[in-house]
Amino acid sequence: LGVTLSEVYGVATFYSQFKLKPTGKYVISVCLGTACYVKGSQKILDRLSEELRIPVGDTTEDGLFTLQATRCLGACGLAPVMTINEEVYGRLVPDDIPDIIAKYRE
Repeated sequence: LGVTLSEVYGVATFYSQFKLKPTGKYVISVCLGTACYVKGSQKILDRLSEELRIPVGDTTEDGLFTLQATRCLGACGLAPVMTINEEVYGRLVPDDIPDIIAKYRE
């Protein structure tokens, strides 16, 4: 193809749709946009990290969950918001997290 390794790497790291390492079956994205952040999304992210026992940007050892922070998910009226794959969860409080995660572990 005549494409250098550095060009491939540049494209793969520029677009968020490409991943350099495998992601979990369920990708959890927590919005850290302004509306979500002021309504406590960092606490949601911290609780998820604690519940899953992984840092942001990592995947659980069983390959079930990947945890990531993202910018605006476009659901500011539901702040704070997270998605698990295509499912949107809004108006979250940290105590919601264990029950939500339990549904995906079954």
